[in-house]
Amino acid sequence: MKKALEAAYRVLEEAGKPLHYKEIARLALSGGHWQTAGQTPEATINAQIASDIKKLGTRSRFRRHQRGVFASSASPQPAADSTANQRGRQPSGAMSFTDAAEKILERSPDRKPLTAKEITNRAIKQRLISTQGRTPDATMYAAIYQECQRRGRRGEPLRFERLPKSRVGLRKWQPAGIARQIDQHNRDIRKKLLAGLKGLKPKEFETLIGKLLTALGFESVEVTRLHKDGGIDARGTLVVGDSIRIKMAVQAKKWKHNVQSQQVQQVRGSFGVHDQGLIVTTSDYSPAARKEAEEPDRAPVGLMNGEQLVGLLVEHEIGAKRTSHDMFELDLEGLSDTSKDDRK
Repeated sequence: MKKALEAAYRVLEEAGKPLHYKEIARLALSGGHWQTAGQTPEATINAQIASDIKKLGTRSRFRRHQRGVFASSASPQPAADSTANQRGRQPSGAMSFTDAAEKILERSPDRKPLTAKEITNRAIKQRLISTQGRTPDATMYAAIYQECQRRGRRGEPLRFERLPKSRVGLRKWQPAGIARQIDQHNRDIRKKLLAGLKGLKPKEFETLIGKLLTALGFESVEVTRLHKDGGIDARGTLVVGDSIRIKMAVQAKKWKHNVQSQQVQQVRGSFGVHDQGLIVTTSDYSPAARKEAEEPDRAPVGLMNGEQLVGLLVEHEIGAKRTSHDMFELDLEGLSDTSKDDRK
């Protein structure tokens, strides 16, 4: 996990101030400092920095500023309220670049597309984001580009429309047409796929999760024998770049109601040495469960809800398949386009 720590340290050095671990992970990925096929990059960053601080103490390159917020040891100590107040408010810059971009574009007069630089400058001026990176506009465009690519692969409606000269608009500005019809069709397919997942038998659902893990790049995937859903349902090793190997213990829950914090604690109790955990459900998670999963100094547990599960299944064409159709555009100029030989 050395690469994750190196990326985190580089991000914090560029920022020159404390950042929440979710922001660190986002900047590490969008800035090209780190690549991972894992589904819980934020949890990985949080756990690895916390482990480094616990192991090395004052010799660590990182410093915990407050719960979930870290800085490089070389960064000056900021005022207590520069990132969060005593009541635990989210640190400055907690809004993602893409969420900030959407807000800025919604405020754009006459629905005028803006360049990534214009979006970034306005977002910083309006204090929607806070960054001391050297190329924030490049980070902004990269974040928008990656979201468009990811949503496209997963059949999710796009928020942004990328235009020539690095300009960006909102997809909803486009008039009703084929693009809107495709978005609606894909939205319907995702709903039907989620309904189909909820109709699977427990054994079928656990087997499906094992198949998805293999598609995501896990090796040695083993779906455990069916039991009363009280333990780990699958195990596997995520291999990244033939050098990083992460053991993952997975619990699959085909539930209608939200997963609670007790289930997160239960997964941690079933870990092996050096394991990380992942809970996959067709429903969602309670606020207490999400809080428990993000507890610092504890083994990370990733949470994947039904919508996220459907997105990955669509991306890897499990339960859905991608189709393409030829579409023609009118070219009236071609009607009178003749060669020089024809005009002689």
